[in-house]
Amino acid sequence: QVQLVESGGGSVQAGGSLRLSCAASGRTFSTFAMGWFRRTPGNERDFVSAISWLGYTRYEDSVKDRFTISRDNARNTVYLQMNSLKPEDTAVYYCARGPGPFYNNEVPAVSSAYDYWGQGTQVTVSS
Repeated sequence: QVQLVESGGGSVQAGGSLRLSCAASGRTFSTFAMGWFRRTPGNERDFVSAISWLGYTRYEDSVKDRFTISRDNARNTVYLQMNSLKPEDTAVYYCARGPGPFYNNEVPAVSSAYDYWGQGTQVTVSS
């Protein structure tokens, strides 16, 4: 039903920047919340950021002043701009679809609230 494809990952030195993109299929993208999660080997996926259908955003505390989530509904794409990257940001980053349509509460920060997931894109930050 819904396909999500992440891109933009790569290797960067500490302090550098990357912009991740998530391209979504379908015609209902604009009515659903979207989120970014990340996973390191042996760990579960942890919340990074989310954006509601109206554009309200939330962030995990460790990235709040460094990352920015945004969406372009005309392109069915959600972005994660990552600045001042740290080695602890190294992970596989996943895009996921959250509640909808027209969900008006705070977007959840738990993976169980998201129903479709992309394949992930690797981000590696070296010191």
